Amino acid sequence: MQKEISIVVSPSDAAQPIIVQQIALQEAGIAAKNCTGFAVVKKSLDARGRNPKFLLQCKIWVDESPQNSHPKIDYPSVYGKASVIVIGAGPAGLFCALRLIELGLQPIIIERGKDVRTRRRDLAVLNKEGILNEDSNYCFGEGGAGTYSDGKLYTRSGKRGNINRILQIFHQFGASENILVDAHPHIGTNKLPNIITAMRQQIIDCGGEVLFETRLLDILIKENKVVGITTNKGTIDATDVVLATGHSAPDIYEMLHNKSILLEAKPLAIGVRVEHPQSFIDAAQYHCTIRSEYLPPASYSLVQQVDGRGVFSFCMCPGGIIATASTQQEALVVNGWSPSKRNNPYANSGMVVAIDPAEMKGFEKYGALAAMHYQHAIEQKAYTSGGGKFVAPAQRITDFVKGRTSNALPNCSYVPGVQSANLQEVLPKIIFQSLQKGFLEFNKKLKGYVQQDAIVVATESRTSAPVRIPRDADTLQHLQIKGLYPCGEGAGYAGGIVSAGMDGEKVALAVYQNKMNNQ
Repeated sequence: MQKEISIVVSPSDAAQPIIVQQIALQEAGIAAKNCTGFAVVKKSLDARGRNPKFLLQCKIWVDESPQNSHPKIDYPSVYGKASVIVIGAGPAGLFCALRLIELGLQPIIIERGKDVRTRRRDLAVLNKEGILNEDSNYCFGEGGAGTYSDGKLYTRSGKRGNINRILQIFHQFGASENILVDAHPHIGTNKLPNIITAMRQQIIDCGGEVLFETRLLDILIKENKVVGITTNKGTIDATDVVLATGHSAPDIYEMLHNKSILLEAKPLAIGVRVEHPQSFIDAAQYHCTIRSEYLPPASYSLVQQVDGRGVFSFCMCPGGIIATASTQQEALVVNGWSPSKRNNPYANSGMVVAIDPAEMKGFEKYGALAAMHYQHAIEQKAYTSGGGKFVAPAQRITDFVKGRTSNALPNCSYVPGVQSANLQEVLPKIIFQSLQKGFLEFNKKLKGYVQQDAIVVATESRTSAPVRIPRDADTLQHLQIKGLYPCGEGAGYAGGIVSAGMDGEKVALAVYQNKMNNQ
């Protein structure tokens, strides 16, 4: 017999598995001698009251052997099988490739960047010397943007696919079992490289290929069908190409636009990174002076309607670091990440404003690429305002809400450094003023949010792709170009690691089904 029960425990009790089991058995009315298996299957923190509690969903086995709820996937050999080109080795591309192998197809991954370990050297040069490699950075390279920008696995995209399956695959390749249990799972930038490497090795062991430092230049089309691709290293014949290039590849959008492939400008969310001392966030959220050792570094989620426009937090990183996410010279983008322990002294979050393409005045001439050019123009202003070498323009948040330049800036985790600037000269008026009002409203919800020790760093502009490549979102049976499969964040059909992975799997299944239907 199996029984599931939900219990509420203190943080200290939650840290002791034996005590958790005792409490669950007692509340379920099951004697310890009859319990043949026990597991916590879901764990969430309720910090709304003065005394935070953990909510645990537990499974108890009585007089029967526990079942393995996380069976491993066996990946078959696909040597000599029909091949599929996958452009991009981010989560969409990797999960697509693994699913293709399950379905008996051979993936050939084309990745413009470097392998996950070599990529680290380029990140070090970017941070220390302000020198950007446009093909190897926080966005481009093995594992995509997620590898070195946190590894958050929380998503609300349950209708897009099987979230648990994506988490289980991450676990199979080395992620902690905690990601299968935690309500807001997180791997950590320090843990992801080994997991991504294991995925790549599995693909290669099964007969797939991964070609690094190989940039897509053109997709060859004849009679509305894909016949191959051209890269910086030559031409490859192909009938099926999965386009999983991520949200930061304007050259790909330009290439598709020039080939008269239908594109659509998307709404964007653009703003800044705001960083506070983690101790302040802990005290505000946990109602304490010093955070208990049994509680994780606190986070927050804030949203406010300002004059009918959404202002909201994005990708909040407790115990985190602000990083350079630029992919183009003289264009500054910042993002945030946290290590697995989230033990840095600062907490940062994107604070962004929703804006529609129709509001991007002066960019209408770019048509479907209007949002992309609007985004880039802001990033260029940020770079110039920082003075070059990816130094970021910044203000104290107390000065930001008053529209004045800061005389001095607080300490900040951003390694290339920050330069005092008035961000109303960087951000479009509609974004700057919405953030000003939003911050004052957030200060009512999280008292002390607007404080001297909080810094605003520009710009957070890559929350999503600026372009959507229209497709039949569910079955992908009706494609603009036969054999060309838009996939993941870069195509406008995902918004994070897990949703991108789910979309990669969905596209792999569509490729397989279309091949079967055409036999």
